[in-house]
Amino acid sequence: MSITPQKVMVVFGTRPEAIKLAPLILALRADPRFTLCTVSTGQHREMLWPILTWFNITPDHTLDVMTPGQPLAYLSGKLLAGLHTLMEAEQPDIVMVQGDTTTAFMAALAAYYGYDYFVRNEGRERHHIQVAHVEAGLRTYNNYAPFPEEVNRRLIGPIASWHFAPTATAAEALFQEGLSHNVFITGNPVIDALHLTVERLGDTTPPALPAELTDAVLARPYILITGHRRESYGEGFAHICAAIATLSRRFPGHNFIYPVHLNQHVQQPVRTLLGHLPNVILTQPLDYPAFVQVMRGAHLILTDSGGLQEEGPALAKPVLVMRDLTERPEGIMAGTCRLIGTTEQSIVDNVTELLENTSIHTSMSRAVNPYGDGLATARILNLLAGEPARANTFIPAYGQPKE
Repeated sequence: MSITPQKVMVVFGTRPEAIKLAPLILALRADPRFTLCTVSTGQHREMLWPILTWFNITPDHTLDVMTPGQPLAYLSGKLLAGLHTLMEAEQPDIVMVQGDTTTAFMAALAAYYGYDYFVRNEGRERHHIQVAHVEAGLRTYNNYAPFPEEVNRRLIGPIASWHFAPTATAAEALFQEGLSHNVFITGNPVIDALHLTVERLGDTTPPALPAELTDAVLARPYILITGHRRESYGEGFAHICAAIATLSRRFPGHNFIYPVHLNQHVQQPVRTLLGHLPNVILTQPLDYPAFVQVMRGAHLILTDSGGLQEEGPALAKPVLVMRDLTERPEGIMAGTCRLIGTTEQSIVDNVTELLENTSIHTSMSRAVNPYGDGLATARILNLLAGEPARANTFIPAYGQPKE
């Protein structure tokens, strides 16, 4: 007896979502158990398309929701209305979202509201659109750190039918909130995307890099820096930039490579405070393959990113996290990441220690990755298709799955 494939609508809008969902989109496209529909909301317009090109993904639908400086409430309203229209037209069985963006929350909410379509259309069988939440269960328990991601992901939880937690810690957070049905530990597909990219980089010519990243720049030891969090706007970025300036003068034999986020709250202070320093190399955001290439050569990573806390350990790179809280404690437990805050002195002290103390750097460089083994995509699709959890569970390096 033939079984009708489940229709999965994958919704993404930002660069990190596209990276983490790309392996799932590629696998869904090739899996006869599913039919695929992809939606790009355009939340990161300029930064998104190079990712889709690299992974050979063309969205079936694209929304145009971004205007400069719009409040989150305006963005949320546009997303909810646009996604509602697409879901009524496509009638997916499952809407897949990733992480904690405004796109992810509005897509989950639109899927839940989709039930109203069947209430309004008498005679049609009632139909619940299920929500599959990839990277579920990350928590800081502070609604404003990070903002708005912490609340977004916590509000997706009660809506979701499938919770794909990357680690045992994330799964436990869901259990503590009373979300015990269909919680699975799969690892994070960002590791799948990273493995796929590293493999492809080995088979192709090196990716194009910005003109600033010359062979001479990359030949020197360098620190890779990223920073973009809303909670660091203003005073936080002033401290971060002051710390980088101090480090650049203290370590003139090192380069400090900083692909600067396009948001003007980041661009303005970074370029004003760091643009004159000869060994601070400021570039536009790098395409994903170029970023992976640069990340592989870095001596260490200084970041406020979430994803880099997962990708750094996969490449055996020490990661210093410029935040006061993290929803990814496993890297801290493993010793591959360190939470250092955003004060100038703390950043300077921690980077200095890693640059001067070889044994500590070596210890943090251990290739222990509690976030995945490159098989998260297969586990997620198998679980959606009804295969048993026992055969599709990632046993992380730290913590065990709840019975």
